[in-house]
Amino acid sequence: MSLAPRAVLVHRTSEYEELLTRHGTHGQAAFFLSSRGRSIEEVAERHHRARRALAEVAAAVPLQWRQARVERADLDRFLFAPEDVVIVVGQDGLVANAAKYLSGQPVVGIDTDPGRNPGVLVRHRAADAAGLLRAAAARAGTVDELTMVEAVADDSERLLALNEIYLGRPGHQTARYRLGPDDGTAPGEAQASSGVLVGTGTGATGWLRSLRRERGSALPLPGPTDNRLIWYVREAWPSPATGTSLVEGVLADTERLRLTVESDRLVAFGDGMESDALELTWGQTVRLGRSATSLRLLG
Repeated sequence: MSLAPRAVLVHRTSEYEELLTRHGTHGQAAFFLSSRGRSIEEVAERHHRARRALAEVAAAVPLQWRQARVERADLDRFLFAPEDVVIVVGQDGLVANAAKYLSGQPVVGIDTDPGRNPGVLVRHRAADAAGLLRAAAARAGTVDELTMVEAVADDSERLLALNEIYLGRPGHQTARYRLGPDDGTAPGEAQASSGVLVGTGTGATGWLRSLRRERGSALPLPGPTDNRLIWYVREAWPSPATGTSLVEGVLADTERLRLTVESDRLVAFGDGMESDALELTWGQTVRLGRSATSLRLLG
């Protein structure tokens, strides 16, 4: 007998809860904010809306299903199973945070604050949860296969991201490395920069778009389901030992970008999750490109 699906509800600690943790009580948190010309009421109301949405989604899970909850900070320690249906209750960024730990499970994005979130990835309301869960279990409905990017180090460590992967120094100081296409034609160009960014069409609405606009790049941005990736080198520095001829490009389908570390320590992290990064040391090589894994987001 096959297992019933498990609904995994992904959520995050609210700003209100963080204030209570820092200041102890509602009153003390309110005093702190008022001393800076802010009101706690808006923060508290967003917290209550999110908690009501989470409770409504939990109540919509079929009785015969199993159910689990995981907070964003615990995602790297949570074991997702093949039969899971993942319901992200929160903001668009929370979908990206969860995506790197999945391997093809269907994802439903529930917007807890309509009008405040862009709603690119959290496309639905809590009231829609019951129908969406039925569709996910029946493998029905529209599913977008969103392209993901991966970094694979020469020690087989692997990192996934939905938006982009940053590779550089932890504090964004000057990183030294050798960069080039992973086709065996050349050793690559020695560079000194504030890091390399490789991203997807989903990520092209954020950090990548800012870099593209800042440098006046003419590279066409990919769409969320395109197989193409786009990459940029941030603030490459020309010197007698380092070049700037390879500072942007497109990776089509199976193409890879190869980076060999020439610093004491570099890191690679995805979607802003610096706490879950690949640690890379002098001489290590990492290859960046499109992942065979995609995010299956219910439309």
